[in-house]
Amino acid sequence: MIETKLPKVGTTIFTTMSALAQQTGALNLSQGFPDFEAPQALREALGRHAMAGNNQYAPMAGLLRLREAVASSVLLHRGVAVDPETEITILPGATEGIFCCVQALVRPGDEVIMFDPAYDSYEPAVDLAGGRAIRLPLSAPEFQIDWDRFEQALSNKTRLVMINSPHNPCGTNFEPEVLQRLADFAERYDFYVCSDEVYEHLVFDGSHRSVLQVPGLRERSFAHFSFGKTFSVTGWKTGYCIAPADLTAELRKVHQYVAFVAVTPVQHALADFMEAEPNYAFQLADDYRHRRDVFLNALQGSRFTWTPSQGSFFQLLDYSAITDEPDHVLCERWTREHGVASIPLTPFYREAPKSTYLRFCFAKSDAVLLEAAQRLCAI
Repeated sequence: MIETKLPKVGTTIFTTMSALAQQTGALNLSQGFPDFEAPQALREALGRHAMAGNNQYAPMAGLLRLREAVASSVLLHRGVAVDPETEITILPGATEGIFCCVQALVRPGDEVIMFDPAYDSYEPAVDLAGGRAIRLPLSAPEFQIDWDRFEQALSNKTRLVMINSPHNPCGTNFEPEVLQRLADFAERYDFYVCSDEVYEHLVFDGSHRSVLQVPGLRERSFAHFSFGKTFSVTGWKTGYCIAPADLTAELRKVHQYVAFVAVTPVQHALADFMEAEPNYAFQLADDYRHRRDVFLNALQGSRFTWTPSQGSFFQLLDYSAITDEPDHVLCERWTREHGVASIPLTPFYREAPKSTYLRFCFAKSDAVLLEAAQRLCAI
C-alpha cells in the first residue's frame, strides 16, 4: 500500500454535496457556481478564437494582451499601477496560483498561519511543501481576527500568512484597518502574505480593499483573483496572480512545471471582453446584492437566523433554533428530505467547534432562490 502524502484529505465536501444534489434532484445551493449564463459577447469570443485556430500554447506567463487588460482593470478599480510584464501571471484558476505561491515560498519546517474556517485547498498545499499549518479560529458570528492570538502564534518560523476576503464560506469582508494592522505585523515579523481575493467585485456593504493597495503588504504579497468568479465562467478555470517582480519570478518557476500555461482561446476571449467592456465589474455588486436580498427576504418568517453576507457568493444561515444536529449530518438529511443542498461549516476547520451554520450559494436565478427559500421556510 502506498503511504499517502495527504492522510487528512478525502473527497471534498463540495464534490460530495453536488453529487448528492444531482442524485436526489435537490436544488444545488452547495457548490459555488452561477446557474445563469456568462455575457453572450464573452461566450461568442471563445468560440470565435477556438474556430480561428488560437488553440496552441500561450506564453507561460499568459497572453500579454490579457495581462495588459488586467493591469488596466487594477488601475481602474484599485488605483494601483502594476507591470503586466513582470507582476501579472495568468493561471489555470486561483487554486493553482495559491498552490504555486505556497510551493515557491514554504520550506520544510516553515509555519504558515491561516484562519479557520479556511478554504480546503490551503492546508494541503502547505503539507506538500513540508510546512506546518497554524490554524487560528475566526470567532462566530463576526468571524474576525483575534489579534492577540495572532501575535502569540507568530515566531521566527512564520513564513507566510494566508488571508481570504471577501471570505468563503463566511461572507465577511476585511475592513481597511485589518489590512493595515496585518501590514504592521508583516514588517515587524518579516513574513509574506498570500491573499485570496477571488470575490473582489462582490462586496455589498462597504468596499473591497486589496493587499495591493496597502503599503507594507504590496511589496510582500501574492494577490490571487478569478476571471471565473467575475465573469460567471467558473468552468473556464482561469485566474491570475499579481505580485512584485521578484515574487512573481519565483511563482512562475513553479507554475511552469505545474500547468505551464492557462487555456489559450479562453485567454483571448477574456482579453477581447475586458478591452470592450472595461466597466463590466462595476455592476456586479448590485447584481449579487439583489440575489442575496431575494433569498433573505424570502426567508423572513423562517426559523433561521443570519447576518447578511458582506460579500462573495455565499450566505450563512444559523439553524440553532431548529435543531442541535451536527451540521454535516443535517445538510445531507435536508438535501434528501427537503430538496435543498447546502454546505456544512465544519469541514472548513481543522478542529471544528460545534457549529449550527450551513452555507448557501445565492449565485442562482431568482426562481431557484425563491423555491429554495420556500422549502427552507417549511422546515
